[in-house]
Amino acid sequence: MSVRLGINPIGWTNDCMPWLGDFISLDTCLAEAKQAGFSGVELGRKFPRSARQLAPILKRHDLKLVSGWYSANLLERDAKAEIAAMKGHLDLLRSLGAEVMVFAETTGEIINQVGAPISRRPKLASAAEWKRLGARFTEVASYMRDEGMQMAVHHHMGTVVESQQDVDRLLENSGDAVGLLLDTGHMTFAGGDPIAVAKKYAAHIKHVHCKDIRRYALAACRQRDVSFSEAVLCGIFTAPGDGLVDFKSVFDVLAKAKYSGWLVQEAEQDPRVAHPATYAALGRAHLAQLCAGARMRVAA
Repeated sequence: MSVRLGINPIGWTNDCMPWLGDFISLDTCLAEAKQAGFSGVELGRKFPRSARQLAPILKRHDLKLVSGWYSANLLERDAKAEIAAMKGHLDLLRSLGAEVMVFAETTGEIINQVGAPISRRPKLASAAEWKRLGARFTEVASYMRDEGMQMAVHHHMGTVVESQQDVDRLLENSGDAVGLLLDTGHMTFAGGDPIAVAKKYAAHIKHVHCKDIRRYALAACRQRDVSFSEAVLCGIFTAPGDGLVDFKSVFDVLAKAKYSGWLVQEAEQDPRVAHPATYAALGRAHLAQLCAGARMRVAA
């Protein structure tokens, strides 16, 4: 059993706040990610969306493409329309060797609304709505699996699938093709328990985002009901090992389940405050230590 360590470029250039990190070039981000010891990287907004353009950039930095975020709208359109909409993204990931797609339901999301309190995020009110959403997820995921791509549903703050209960409802109404992305930071921010989620859905976990939470910022952001963007600027997220998440217990669960996918450091911070290369190196060192403790071999 082995895992690979990757990183999301969101520590260098933020995707939700387009102005945050604009002074950092893509080449700087990739060079520092490689220098920190990561073997792969997820897509970010500065990445070319053409395989012909992106492949030589990744090759130059000796990095693999891990995955890339996809914004789905399955509350508003059926599976066939979603499949047509995501075809270009799927083709890009597959052509560059990625095997998993970060898949988030973003209908009505408030992630990018700088002034919208987290409490205003969209919610489903009825069992029938969850049943319909689960069926659409299943149809899309089954198509993706036939195309050689694994769906990994990202429970994310500010979306309809945010809490531990939301994950329960979605997976209860979905088929086996629907995989889960476990994000330790988002689950903690949402008031859930990433260890409990890992234990319950170990067989469903196809991708992991290793994001830590600063205790002081979590308390303040919850009390003030801030927007997602404000929470980021308040420093709620940080690199693994720098916050309150019990990664050791999470990794023990993953090891017992023989997880063999990517472990991706994802910690959006203000790069003017939190030096990206420094936090990348600190997080990578902690992830390697955790893998050694859980007896998970880190592959190149």
